[in-house]
Amino acid sequence: MSLALLSHMQGTHTTWIVNVSIALAILASYAVLGRAARTTNARGPLATVLVIGGALLVGIALWFMHSWVAPFFGLDTASSDLAARHASPFALGVMEAAIAMLLIEAWRQQRMWPAYRMGFTAEGPQRFDTLTGLPNRVALAAEAQTALEEAQQRSTQLALLVLNVDRLRPINDSLGHHIGDELLLDISRRLRTVLRRNDTLARLAGDEFTVLATDIRSSRDAETVAMKMLAALQQPFQAGAVNVHPSISIGISMFPLDGDTFIKLLSRANAAMRYAKTSARGTYRFYAAEMSRIDEEQLTLENELRDALHRGQLELHFQPKVDIATSRVRSAEALIRWRHPTRGMVPPNVFIPVAEETGLILPIGEWVLREACRQMREWLDRGMSPVRLAVNLSAKQFHDVDLAAVVRSALSSARLEPGYLELELTESALMSNPEESAATLQSLSAMGVHISIDDFGTGYSSLSYLRRFPLDKLKIDRSFIRDVMTNADDACIVRAIISLAHSLRLRVVAEGVESSQQLEFLRELGCDQYQGFYCSPAVPANQFVALLARLRSQSAELNEADMLRTQSRLAAFTPETVG
Repeated sequence: MSLALLSHMQGTHTTWIVNVSIALAILASYAVLGRAARTTNARGPLATVLVIGGALLVGIALWFMHSWVAPFFGLDTASSDLAARHASPFALGVMEAAIAMLLIEAWRQQRMWPAYRMGFTAEGPQRFDTLTGLPNRVALAAEAQTALEEAQQRSTQLALLVLNVDRLRPINDSLGHHIGDELLLDISRRLRTVLRRNDTLARLAGDEFTVLATDIRSSRDAETVAMKMLAALQQPFQAGAVNVHPSISIGISMFPLDGDTFIKLLSRANAAMRYAKTSARGTYRFYAAEMSRIDEEQLTLENELRDALHRGQLELHFQPKVDIATSRVRSAEALIRWRHPTRGMVPPNVFIPVAEETGLILPIGEWVLREACRQMREWLDRGMSPVRLAVNLSAKQFHDVDLAAVVRSALSSARLEPGYLELELTESALMSNPEESAATLQSLSAMGVHISIDDFGTGYSSLSYLRRFPLDKLKIDRSFIRDVMTNADDACIVRAIISLAHSLRLRVVAEGVESSQQLEFLRELGCDQYQGFYCSPAVPANQFVALLARLRSQSAELNEADMLRTQSRLAAFTPETVG
C-alpha cells in the first residue's frame, strides 16, 4: 500500500484502523506474556502450543505495526530495514513470528531456571529451597494445580512421589549438619539425572523430596520412576572424609485414583512413604486405603500420649546393673512404661518414636528425670540401701539449653546428692556438636552426676573426642552381646570395646545378657557390669525393692560412701582438660 494512499486514509473514517492496530498489538503482546507468566513451568505439547500460538499472535501484531502503523507515522521501514526491501509483508510477519517464538521460549527458560538458583522469583516471596535450588512446597503446589487441570482436560494420569531420606537425623547428629547438607545436595543432583524431562523435583522438608510426574499412562510408569531413583542412590556418598550409605523410602499416590487435589495426593503419598519406612526401608509403596487408617491410629496415639503425661499413666520400671566380679548391685536403669487404660502396657518402641517426632520427648524426658529422683528419695527415706539410678536422655533433651538447670532442679527438689544420678546418652547425641557436648558434659560432671555412653558401637564415635569427654561408663549395645558366643566378629568387637574403655579409665556395662555363658565370657574379658534378663527384666518400683533386697542378701552390703565412690575418672577432669 502506497504512502499516498495511506495519507488519504488519514481522515477520520480510517484513523480508527490504525488505532485498532496499535491496540491489538499491545493487547496481543500483553496477553501472550501474561499467559506465559502463569504457565512458566508448562511442559510437553501444552508448552509447544503456548510458544507457537503466542509467537503467531505477537507476529501478527508486529506485522500490523510494520504494515500499517509505521507508515502512518511517516516511518520508511523499507529504506531503513535491509531485509524488508526484498520481503513481502507476509514474509516479514513469518520472520517476526519466528523471532517472537525464540524470545518467548528464552524468556520462559530464563524465568524457570535462575529462580532455582536464587531462591526467589518476580512473584515476590521465596518459592525455592535455598540449599538445593529446587522448588519448595508453594512452587510445587502451583505447578501441581496446573498439571492437575491439564490432566483433567486430557483425561490422563499423574503421580506424586514423596521421598524420605532414611536416617538423616543420625547422620546430622554424628557427622554434623554441614555433612547432612552436602548429602542432600548430592542426592538432589543424582535424582535430577534420572528423572524425565517432564518430571518436577521439589524439596518440601529437611529430609523430604517430592516428584510430580506427568504424562503417566499407568502405575507402571510411576513405578519405573521410583525404581530409577532408588537405583541412583545405590552407590555410597562421599560426605566429608567418610562414605555414607543413605537410602530413601518412597510413597506414591496417583491421580485420579487417590485424589483430585494436591493436598490430598500429598497426604496420601506421605502415608504410603511412612508405610514404606516401617515395613521395609529403601523401597517404595503405592497408597492404599488402609494406610490412612494407620495414620489415623498414629494421630490418636499422639493425642493419647499427650493425655497420658497429665493423667498419671506413665510409670518407671527399674532394671538392676550387677557388678560381674562381686555380684553386688550398685545401680539400676530407670525405664519408662505407659500403662494405657484400654491398650494395656504400650511398649516404648511404639510410643517413643511418636514422642520424638512430635516434640513430646522433652516434657516426657523431664518427667522421667524428676520421677527417678523422687523415687530415689522415697526409697532412701524408707531406709533402703543406696543405689544409683540411670536415666536415658534423648538428643533433643541433651541439646536443650536448660538441661543443666533442669537436672539441678530435679536433684534439689528431691534433696538428692548428684552422685545418685547417672545420665545415659547415645553416641549420635554427643557427636552432633562435639565442642558444645564437651561443655555440657563438663557442667553436668562438675555437679557430680555420672555420664554414660549408651549403645556404644552403633554410632559414629570419634576417639579423639571420646578421650576428652568427662565420661564414667560405656554401655555395649545388646546387638553385640546377643550373638557373642556364636559370632566371632561380635566377640572381637566386645573384646575391643572393653579394652578401649579400660585404657581410658572407663567402666563397661554389657546390655542384654541372657545366659550364664554370655556372663562368663564377659567375666573373662574383665567387663565391669551387666544388665539383662539373666538377672531380671525391668520391674515396677515395688517389685524392684524386693528384687534388690534378694540380690543384696547374696553379696556384701553397700553403704552410701561405697556407692558414691564408684566414679571412675570424673574427679580427674578439670575445665582445662576438656576443651
